[in-house]
Amino acid sequence: MTRTFVVGLDGASWRLLDPWIEAGELPNLADIRSESAWAESRSCLPPVTFPNWKCYSSGKDPGSFGVFWFERVDLANDTIVTVDRQDFQTAELWDYLNDAGHSTGVVNMPTMYPPRDLDGYLVCGGPSTVEGEYRSISSGYTSPTDLAEDIENRFDYQVHPDPLLSSNKERGEEVEAILSVLEQRFEVALHLFEEQNLDFMHVTLFYLNVLHHFFWDDKPTLRAWRLVDEWLGKLVELDNTNLVLVSDHGSAPTTTEFYINEWLAANGYQARRRTVEDILRTIGLDRETALDLAKRAGVVDLLARTVPERFQQMVPQQAGAKRGRKLDAIDLSQTKAVASSQGPIYLNPVFDVEEIRENLIADLRTVTDDEGALFTSVHRGKDIYTDPYVADGPDIVIDQRPGVHVNDGIGGGTIQTEPDRWAAENTPHGIFVAIGPDFNSSGEIEPINILDIAPTLLASNGVDIPTDMHGDVLPILTAEPAMGTREPIVVNDDRTGVGSDRVVDRLEQLGYME
Repeated sequence: MTRTFVVGLDGASWRLLDPWIEAGELPNLADIRSESAWAESRSCLPPVTFPNWKCYSSGKDPGSFGVFWFERVDLANDTIVTVDRQDFQTAELWDYLNDAGHSTGVVNMPTMYPPRDLDGYLVCGGPSTVEGEYRSISSGYTSPTDLAEDIENRFDYQVHPDPLLSSNKERGEEVEAILSVLEQRFEVALHLFEEQNLDFMHVTLFYLNVLHHFFWDDKPTLRAWRLVDEWLGKLVELDNTNLVLVSDHGSAPTTTEFYINEWLAANGYQARRRTVEDILRTIGLDRETALDLAKRAGVVDLLARTVPERFQQMVPQQAGAKRGRKLDAIDLSQTKAVASSQGPIYLNPVFDVEEIRENLIADLRTVTDDEGALFTSVHRGKDIYTDPYVADGPDIVIDQRPGVHVNDGIGGGTIQTEPDRWAAENTPHGIFVAIGPDFNSSGEIEPINILDIAPTLLASNGVDIPTDMHGDVLPILTAEPAMGTREPIVVNDDRTGVGSDRVVDRLEQLGYME
């Protein structure tokens, strides 16, 4: 039987890669694409790691598994919590492969922490796999549990690079650390795939997109992609193996920073109250400055261990209050709308939601900068998501124009600025490439949806497709797929949000909640 090796390239886009392919910088990717079926892949909104890696692996949109961004907002109960794996209510393609008798490996997949058992091997990754404020996790991130010790001993495996990149001024050891962990991802994934003779492997390069964010197409990013290209040249030579390249979303150079909650306040949709962040900000104390000083002094880990988390969270960010601190800065009784970054907006149910939604959508469509409208489109949440969890999701979803970063910071005082920390922002335009015995070499095909990838991978492995997957099997298989449909695997509804305090500062340092 043909085996399958999937490489998840976080934030990859043809916008970034095409010039390098044409210049001969990525010869293996160029050769692979010339002999494959490939396309642009459209992400679900918002085009972010959480939820889109789960959109890929489940074949469903966020309304079907209940996670819409890194945080879950519940204005009715006055809560904002950061999500983890237990909040995603869905089975994934490796569950169906396992159920059909196929062994699987999943390495560094965001949305998978805390780990769960597979018929095979799981190494959790992405920004959610942490044990405290700014601290990388040292155990408990694999299944089976003893796999962590094995890959640390064999490959010096790290879940996160150290030191962690947090600024586009950091081009030395922080970049080297990312290149090192990217190499480790490939080494561990290929080792497990070959030594354990697995039928299916998925490996994600999450920190690739961190380089996109901070450097876009500058030298640090090109160095990483040259490393990726070298590994793709090795993987494509594996015997009797399909090689599939996917991304959760794309990216584009940032041109505009838009502070959505500041705009909501200025336009009468949000009321504010004074917080400790406002006081600390007036004396020049903010989290980015404190982190920079701590990194220079080499005491980040010491402070993370010794300073209570509740005090660390009180230090304001330059962009304003984030996550649950947003609610501390808002007078919710007088507030009609609260936004997360990168697209989702939630309406306060104590007001007339239908009327506010239509008025707010109309107002958002008028927001512009020098290049025109800031948003490609503005949607009602119920129009782009599918039950059963639509009611838990955002009432409005913005589709950012490529180059626009919608920032949810509260209290920074400005609505629209030039780019801040990020040189590039996510877009819905990712990549898809499939090459190997089970895929034809039809070249570029029409743009696909990210939801099409899971059913296509199941079909290529002859596995029945669950009836709750939304995507289609792509017309790229060399033979008529020998599969049918099946009932979905049911997961327990055990939504916890327990990852909140462990995850948020990792996201802030990387800029996702900056």
